[in-house]
Amino acid sequence: MWNFIQNQILAMRWLSDLVGRALTACGVDTSTRLGGSLQFFFFDATKIVILLSTLIFVISYIQSYFPPERTKRILGRMHGLAANTASALLGTVTPFCSCSSIPLFIGFTSAGLPVGVTFSFLISSPLVDLGSLILLTGIFGARIAAAYVAVGIVLAVAGGTALDRLGMEKYVEPFVRSIAAADPDSPELTVAGRLAYAKGQMLFTLKKVFRYVLVGVGIGALIHNWLPREFAVRLLGSGNPLAVVAATLLGIPMYADIFGTIPIAEALYAKGAGLGTVLSFMMAVTALSLPSLVMLRQAVRPRLLAIFTGIVALGIMAIGFGFNACAHWFI
Repeated sequence: MWNFIQNQILAMRWLSDLVGRALTACGVDTSTRLGGSLQFFFFDATKIVILLSTLIFVISYIQSYFPPERTKRILGRMHGLAANTASALLGTVTPFCSCSSIPLFIGFTSAGLPVGVTFSFLISSPLVDLGSLILLTGIFGARIAAAYVAVGIVLAVAGGTALDRLGMEKYVEPFVRSIAAADPDSPELTVAGRLAYAKGQMLFTLKKVFRYVLVGVGIGALIHNWLPREFAVRLLGSGNPLAVVAATLLGIPMYADIFGTIPIAEALYAKGAGLGTVLSFMMAVTALSLPSLVMLRQAVRPRLLAIFTGIVALGIMAIGFGFNACAHWFI
């Protein structure tokens, strides 16, 4: 039963076969590089859109019970490690990319929440969510997906806690603290209202990330069928002791959400890149993208931005080295 769920529902092997038959019927030989690239592109793009639409709808419906005002009140009653953990877990049910998470980060900070708590949310929100868990399970298997989510949450909690201990409050730009945080009681939505909200969030998110999904799948298709395996192994394989560092630094300038990054990671992994190296690349792209750092600079001072970037980058590298060392546990 589990093999059926993973292969046919999560990995959608039936869809891959359907796409292959459709391309063959159109005269495309899927055994060639070009044909294989086309099958990878159409299959992965369709699969991600189907899963993404379903998951965002379900998650948004659940989220309708937890508007920002209620979330602020819940987190405001917590302190220390409990607050950081709750904030990181909250980030796992918010399907936002790193740039989309920053307005919520500003809202939480203006409401008086500690910087470390808001940074725990900022790290976990783009890094791990229920959608990525499902997609990663379909591609890499349940153990790797669960481990990725677990270490992502640990990184978010540890990073936020470290910033709390370092006393970074004074490096938040003054205008953030001066924003009046509205906290009205949201009217209770009906079931129809929640369904309408979930549909709106699904369409809004899909429109926003669709182009990144296509770009990510396109890059993945090129890597999967055109990048020489020897080159990928030499650059990102276990034989290169700095592969994790290279993957992390390569990921930071890019901008994509988790759904656009997974197809690239899948293709790199298939070419022989180390497991920890691939996960480091994914984490760097989603948590430390250059556009999000530019946006974050508007809310925090350079010192805090540099310390945040350094803590998260070092944490990502440590996770990557750890996964590479323990990769045999997941095979």
